[in-house]
Amino acid sequence: MPTVRPYTTLAWLAGPLLALTPTAADAQNRGLQPDDFYREVEVGEVAISPDGALVAFTVTTIDEAANRRHREIWMQELRGGQPSGDPFRFTDPTREARAPVWSPDSRVLGFQSPRGNTADAQAEDTNATWFARVTFPGGEAYQIDGVDGAPVWSPDGAWIAFLKRPRESTATTAPEREGWIAPDAITTTLSPERFDGRVITTMRYKRDGTLALLPHPSTPPKHQLFIVEATGGAAVQRTDLPFDVGEIVWSPDTARLYFTGDEREDDETTLDLTTDIYMVDRETGDPQKLTSNPGDELSPHVSPDGRALTFLHTRAEGEETDVRVVDLAPDGTFRGLPRTLTADWPFVPGPPTWVPTGDAVRFLAGVRGNRHLYEVTATGDLIRQVTTGDREVQSLSASRDGLIMAYSASDVVTPAEVFVNRSDGSGQRPVTSFNDGWLADLTIQPAETLGWTLADGTQVEGWLMKPVGYEPGRRYPMILKIHGGPYGAYYNTFFRTFHILSNAGFFVLYTNPRGSSGYGHDFMYATTPGWGEIDSEDVLTGIDIALEAYPDIDPARIGVSGGSYGGFMSNWLTATTTRFAAAVTSHSIADWASLYGSTDVPSLLDFAFEGPPWEQRERYDRLSPIRYVENVTAPTLVIHSEDDHRTPIGDGEKWFMALKKRGVPTELVRYPRSSHGLSRTGEPWLLVDRLERIRSWFTHWLIETPTGGR
Repeated sequence: MPTVRPYTTLAWLAGPLLALTPTAADAQNRGLQPDDFYREVEVGEVAISPDGALVAFTVTTIDEAANRRHREIWMQELRGGQPSGDPFRFTDPTREARAPVWSPDSRVLGFQSPRGNTADAQAEDTNATWFARVTFPGGEAYQIDGVDGAPVWSPDGAWIAFLKRPRESTATTAPEREGWIAPDAITTTLSPERFDGRVITTMRYKRDGTLALLPHPSTPPKHQLFIVEATGGAAVQRTDLPFDVGEIVWSPDTARLYFTGDEREDDETTLDLTTDIYMVDRETGDPQKLTSNPGDELSPHVSPDGRALTFLHTRAEGEETDVRVVDLAPDGTFRGLPRTLTADWPFVPGPPTWVPTGDAVRFLAGVRGNRHLYEVTATGDLIRQVTTGDREVQSLSASRDGLIMAYSASDVVTPAEVFVNRSDGSGQRPVTSFNDGWLADLTIQPAETLGWTLADGTQVEGWLMKPVGYEPGRRYPMILKIHGGPYGAYYNTFFRTFHILSNAGFFVLYTNPRGSSGYGHDFMYATTPGWGEIDSEDVLTGIDIALEAYPDIDPARIGVSGGSYGGFMSNWLTATTTRFAAAVTSHSIADWASLYGSTDVPSLLDFAFEGPPWEQRERYDRLSPIRYVENVTAPTLVIHSEDDHRTPIGDGEKWFMALKKRGVPTELVRYPRSSHGLSRTGEPWLLVDRLERIRSWFTHWLIETPTGGR
């Protein structure tokens, strides 16, 4: 056992939203149950109007009977930067609407909606661009001739840019089967009319979240940049490049547009990062490539005076991501070399934007269990945190003068709601409270932070949630939850699974072991290439710290659960330790070598394992849980989605079959019509069913029959 010592005392992680929800001290209500998901309201896609008078945002509710989500756009009026009145529904409640974006004069809102389309309203490709007048006299939503994609207004409001595939396919096959047969295929068929399979010659033929297989990449046209007058007319194509155009942004004088593109996006052999920044003239076209350094250049944003450009730069996979700034010449090209603003800042910044004065750049970033807004001066000599508290800030938007900002935020006990704040972060006010009503009927446990130092000096952070109705002196089981990634992290945000387990009578421990983001670059890549071997120490030590903090936890009744990489770790820990009495493994990995040939991201394994299986055969084998499956005694529930392209179901089947053959209590739950993101974006009925199966499995093995799996 490694020598460890706690480096922090227990502290409540109830963030600034906690006061909105009763705790066990003042209300002895029931806790969260799986079907409470149907009452949960999700907010997001926040967009404040340039004049700071209105905040638009999306509201997603669950239609339980129809087994679907419904998304609308709502508004909140602001006066003096403060909410005035109640938020109100803006778009038709019988139609889907998403992606609000404002015109520069704050008089028109653009959005994506499938209205008028009889196809599946949930499908992204059925969306069309619509507009609605916000000021008097208002009226019905309308479309602008020539606009055929999400609108990006020029600063003067005279032009709209957008991305689209520029032409219809000339293929002779039916559109729905276009690209099913690779154009470079050698084999032939006797009956093209009867053949409804696929002929694949590319490695990138599937992508998780897209249930259908992808067409050959040479078949569909690439997205290109178009512009049209804001009043409507014939759209003009301004790029004709052999790769997809993305992330378009206007120059302040509207003379030019900047965008990103990867000229090697279809090169399956490279592991290099090769996305660059380009510029194109609004009137003449003729795109110019502006960057040539190794690595990805992403998320360009032009300063208000048009004299500088900020962007994100990552030199190579596994290297640090930094905010950079480069001066612009009068013709819009780079003048001099880019400067790095975050060279000594070890965290991962999000897309940067300029403040209106042009003397600083802002971005969101995850740091030590929280996600907040940060600001770095244009000289790079000072980085400061703008928003505060134990919470996760998302979807930030600021007014044109920068005095007001709006965003969504959640904490451990509250799902996300919309807030407004002053630019310095000193005046936060809630805009929405959609979840207050149903949460008032529940007891939602906060979490306590735990910290420990490993023998080599590494500090690790975790959180512990007590059971609803906790009584000191009683013995309780505990569930260890492990996040995916592995380069992900748990944040101070609302995890419904944790609260459901807390309500069922469990302590819940969740940690950010080495490999997690938000603790610096070296911490994030400390487990590469030793996935499982290195981070096991972190989570197992976390269990010891939790047992020390709460002797009420029964060490003989500890379960483990996780999805994706967390599923791999659940398999790994039950196969390499005897600490766990039950497990639930979701979208897991049993055999890294077989996963390499079936996942949609083999390049991740090339990086993490320092090569493919035939070059690192011993490493792939040594780190695969299936090699040690004969050691597993913990009853294990295996959950997998049938259309998971990230960690395909074969690994779940392999783990289930091995346990079944060995007589370990196990069940395999297969979810149809579901991808790797079932727990976040799956069909409501299936998502709720998954929550109940996790709850009931652990309840059976750790509470009702606690010795059944030993």
